[in-house]
Amino acid sequence: MSATTALPHWEQIPADLKAATREIKAALRARINASGRTVDEVFAVVERRVQAAVDDINAARRRGESVWPVIDYADIASGTVTADQLDLLHRRGCVVVRGHFDRDQARQWDQDIVDYVESNNFFEDYRGPGDDFFGSVGSRPEIYPIYWSPAQMQARQSDRMANVQAFLNRQWKSESGGVQWFDPNRDSLYPDRIRRRPEGADSAGLGTHLDPGTLDLWMTQAYQQAFRHLFDGTVEQYDPWDAAHRTAGPQYPGTTMCSAFRTFQGWTALSDMDHDQGVLHTVPIPEAMAYLMVRPLLSDVPDDDMCGVTVNQVFPAGHKWHAPLMEALTGIPDVQAGDSVWWHADMIHSVAAVENQKGWGNVMYIPAAPWCPRNEKYAANVREAFLTGSSPSDFPAEHYEREWPNRFQLEDLNETGRRGLGIA
Repeated sequence: MSATTALPHWEQIPADLKAATREIKAALRARINASGRTVDEVFAVVERRVQAAVDDINAARRRGESVWPVIDYADIASGTVTADQLDLLHRRGCVVVRGHFDRDQARQWDQDIVDYVESNNFFEDYRGPGDDFFGSVGSRPEIYPIYWSPAQMQARQSDRMANVQAFLNRQWKSESGGVQWFDPNRDSLYPDRIRRRPEGADSAGLGTHLDPGTLDLWMTQAYQQAFRHLFDGTVEQYDPWDAAHRTAGPQYPGTTMCSAFRTFQGWTALSDMDHDQGVLHTVPIPEAMAYLMVRPLLSDVPDDDMCGVTVNQVFPAGHKWHAPLMEALTGIPDVQAGDSVWWHADMIHSVAAVENQKGWGNVMYIPAAPWCPRNEKYAANVREAFLTGSSPSDFPAEHYEREWPNRFQLEDLNETGRRGLGIA
């Protein structure tokens, strides 16, 4: 951007959100118009691209094919993933990795987590959800605010996890314009929680939403660069797999959910789960982010509204503003303990409701968060949390594990773990 066409930006939450929203929307519309195109013309390009993806998904359903790509871990490890599989992964932006870990290993980790929390009287000390994003089941949590169990850390620093993360990272453009935006072969070991949903549970699930940011996606300079093609007359060049400018820019303090740059969000199954038992759904269209970014500029949206996006809440997606996208919402196939599930970090996703769940629904949340300036900065916080047994700063300050003697220790880190935490 030249000095004469630079957009207004804020690196902190504006004092007057509505005024800032009106200002940035006017500036974005003016920028599009200055390129010789109109907002409606740009949105029409995006809409056609997204509709083609929706049609492709519907055609796959009619043929009885799995919408979600499925790739065997053995093929990732041996480098034998086919060109057709890679093409489908790029089109859908999500994948189930079969046999990522041995099933018995995953089930043992599940039991180890139970032993870990019970040995430290977690259920007796549990104080209720630390935030309202995830609910609870009965008197026990569904989401365990636990980060430093041996099971979680063993999975995070394992060679098998590193292999899959590197494979997924390489689906992105990590270098462009002479800049190396991230290291695809080094993960930052982003710590997240555990879900254990018991057999027979009723769960309301989670509504359709995104996690990559909120108003900062339009209002901070780095993201304005990351999404530049949507607003500078070159919308056809927008690439949801290009990491340019995403790995250094700040987020607002009021942005949920994640301070780190993730190429993929993910979890590893610790139990077998059928596809109709309250599982993850996504809108498997990486290009849908362009729709979400341009949609608020259309004339039917109030000038002080970004289609419901604000701070201190997740980025909402739904039928009111994004109806064509909702048609593509698709759940994962059946998975077994040891499989892992991954989705592009920009993706709309949800968790379906379930009544009287059959079997357990247990996962460890482990994303792909490659080493980059943004993740290196957050790693300093993660190191401190690890060393003290604290909750990382992206999560409620519950700190259950500080006095737990059997949490994962510094001396248990292997080389991958030390590199991921930035420990020499």
